[in-house]
Amino acid sequence: MPESYASIQALHQSLPPFSPYISAAFLPYLAGVLLTATFALAFYFSTLPKATVPVHEVGVASLASVLAGFGVVALFCSVGVNV
Repeated sequence: MPESYASIQALHQSLPPFSPYISAAFLPYLAGVLLTATFALAFYFSTLPKATVPVHEVGVASLASVLAGFGVVALFCSVGVNV
């Protein structure tokens, strides 16, 4: 089933251009919201009373970590470093 280069090139040119789900103009605002929420949760995490079983602490820290990850990726993409 080998296809020629010309047929693959024609197929490639017939495809619609890539369009992201989230507009590039919205990324700086998304990054700001996510990173602000991360810092707020980090402050909340640092003021929690220490418990014997840190289930609540792990939940807050995990949420802050996920928000920070997506926030940094959105920030990088908004300045042109597409990761």
